[in-house]
Amino acid sequence: MSMKVRDLMTSHVVTCATNATCEDAAKKMRTEKVGSIPVVEGSKLVGIITDRDIVVECVAQGKSCSETQVATVMTKNPITCTPEIDAHEAARIMAKEQIRRLPVIENGTLCGVCALGDLAVVDIHVNEAGEALSGISEQTQVH
Repeated sequence: MSMKVRDLMTSHVVTCATNATCEDAAKKMRTEKVGSIPVVEGSKLVGIITDRDIVVECVAQGKSCSETQVATVMTKNPITCTPEIDAHEAARIMAKEQIRRLPVIENGTLCGVCALGDLAVVDIHVNEAGEALSGISEQTQVH
């Protein structure tokens, strides 16, 4: 029997609004010990902001994190999946798209996040998670 993303994902997901500041998002990341936060309008996912987005698109450009809105630095319309897809497929998507986190959408609403680490803790997915991370790392080193 295959494992579904629903069985692995984090369902308690902290989000922020598009008009939140990068400072607000960074504080949430610190409190929650996460590297990204889905950005929502109501319950609809519109983007995702990562710690890297804040550093590269805000801090490194001399913008004020307390004034810059998340909407200006987030990744818009991120790659997503449904809770019913197979965990192997989630790993393949992450490797192909060079991403570490997949927001999980059900009936148009954000219901969780499946991270590379979620796949790695399940024995049957260790190889795929490792391959996905390897692919992501190789792509990062090329840039």
